[in-house]
Amino acid sequence: MTFAQKMAAATGAAGLALIAATPAWAQQAAPEAAEAVVEAVVDKGDVAWMMTATVLVLAMILPGLALFYGGLTRTKNMLSTMTQVGAAACLAMLVWVCYGYGLAFGPEGNAFIAWGKFFLSGVTADSLADTFSDGFKLPEYVFISFQMTFAAITLALVLGATVERMKFAAVMVFGIVWLTIVYFPIAHMVWAAGGLFFEMGALDFAGGTVVHINAGVSALVAALILGKRIGYQKEIMAPHALTLTMVGTGLLWVGWFGFNAGSALEANGSAALAMINTFVATASAGLFWMIAEKVAGHKPSALGFCSGIIAGLVAVTPAAGNAGPFGAIVLGAAASVICFYMVTVLKPRLGYDDSLDAFGIHGVGGIVGALGTAIVYAPGLGGPGGADYAIGGQFVTQVLAVGTTIVWAGVGTAIAITVAKALTGLRVSEEVEREGLDLGEHGERAYTY
Repeated sequence: MTFAQKMAAATGAAGLALIAATPAWAQQAAPEAAEAVVEAVVDKGDVAWMMTATVLVLAMILPGLALFYGGLTRTKNMLSTMTQVGAAACLAMLVWVCYGYGLAFGPEGNAFIAWGKFFLSGVTADSLADTFSDGFKLPEYVFISFQMTFAAITLALVLGATVERMKFAAVMVFGIVWLTIVYFPIAHMVWAAGGLFFEMGALDFAGGTVVHINAGVSALVAALILGKRIGYQKEIMAPHALTLTMVGTGLLWVGWFGFNAGSALEANGSAALAMINTFVATASAGLFWMIAEKVAGHKPSALGFCSGIIAGLVAVTPAAGNAGPFGAIVLGAAASVICFYMVTVLKPRLGYDDSLDAFGIHGVGGIVGALGTAIVYAPGLGGPGGADYAIGGQFVTQVLAVGTTIVWAGVGTAIAITVAKALTGLRVSEEVEREGLDLGEHGERAYTY
């Protein structure tokens, strides 16, 4: 054998030995590497999705909700309504980063409230927040921003019951107090580890209790304390621009995918389930509202379509990742018909002035969705529940969570409205109300032709 052949043979033998030894080395290093991966994995796809979802929720507020609510008001209150929605959202964002995040998700806390991280103390670009998968994290600033948009839209939703008669200054004072004593505690109870509803095992994927029942009940209490608009049930108060309401409805539906699918906190199968449910539950509700109109002897209307779309979105929010698609379809249809009855039959009989049906759709739809989630979660109905899932026990848990939210929101709103009334007078003068809040409160007109 030549020298070259001997060297080649030796090199090959060494290579084979190294290859043979590699698995043993890998087996020793793998546990340490795996442990390091489990400790903190930040997936760029998840981060990109959550940043997108956050911006989608912002689109729900401005321009979505502003156009939806604005179109439903009379011409003389269009700008006032849109300004209140936008300013309330901005207020919520600033309060959130000052102390709201700390009260909802702070490192210390009990079943009802948290504390710490005020003014985002200790949060840096390297800080991480948990997702629902062990070891997978998000940059904490992304989580803070995502949750911030939820606080912003919830406060804005409440204003749907009080538009056309509440002072702008009162809206701002009410917003600060309401966020502090109502929204932040309920957000902690539902979504923070150690929170009351979280530990109870209540199912609320994207905010049935935190956002919709909370906002809807608060809207009703605020409207009752504020009183009816001048001429309510005596004068025609038809929406002035249903075309803008339709545009707002579309923007809300698009943004709601960030709201629901984003609540998975990852770009995964749970987000995909929430996505398809947000499609089909909403489609079902939009059609069933118009069917209800027809059965009741009316023509199927654009306003009814828009109302049904929102009712379906509201109802599927707690069930977005907690139902199969066909369960979501049934839930959307049921919520739409119940909300239709609430808005068109019970509200006129009871005589309260919930201007834009914030309670009739968000409050009632949220209750239907939260309670219905206990049913559609069952695997026999296509839900993601385990084989041993019991509807009865979960339904009781949902009832307790809904009941607590109703009481907490009702009492807290009464306090917040009382404080706003003491500091601002709460309601505009009769002259301003008749003239319109656009001119009376802001010195502008929505339309100059």
